[in-house]
Amino acid sequence: MKPMIDGSRDPTVRIMEVLRAAKVLAQEYRALTGKPLGITGEVAEYEAARILGIELTPARQAGYDAVERRNGSTRRLQIKGRCLLPGSKPGQRLGSIDVEKEWDAVLMVLLDENLEALEIHEAERAAVLAVLLAPGSRARNERGALPVTKFKSIGKLRWRRS
Repeated sequence: MKPMIDGSRDPTVRIMEVLRAAKVLAQEYRALTGKPLGITGEVAEYEAARILGIELTPARQAGYDAVERRNGSTRRLQIKGRCLLPGSKPGQRLGSIDVEKEWDAVLMVLLDENLEALEIHEAERAAVLAVLLAPGSRARNERGALPVTKFKSIGKLRWRRS
C-alpha cells in the first residue's frame, strides 16, 4: 500500500478523519442554509464499511459500492444512505437503485441529523426488483426510488445503534 502524503500507511484512518470533519461542516452548512451539503452517500458507504466490515470498491465501480466476503462467497452491495432529520416527513425515499447493473443486495444506511448511523438494513436483489418493477408508482418504476418504509418491509435489519 502506498504511503500518504502525511506518512500514514493506512488511508482508511485518514478517510475517517476527513469524514468526521466533513460531518461537522455539513451540520454547520445545514444550520446556516437549511440545505444538506450532499455528502450523505459517502458517509453512508463509510459507515457501512466501518460497522459491517465490508470492503468498499474503487470510486465509479458500475453497479455496486462494496463487496462482502462470507463463507467463501463474495456478495456485491449497492449502498444507499438517507439522513432522517427530526420532524421529517415519513415518506422519504432513497436515491435511485440501478436495476440494469450487476449487484446482489442493497444496504440502506439511515443516518441521524449529525450524519451518525442509526440503522443498516439489507434487501436482496430479488425483493428489490419485485418492488421496483411492480406496476404503480412512477417514482419506483422510472427512477428506481424506494420509500424508506418499503425498503424496511422487504429487507432485514443488519445493525442498529444501541
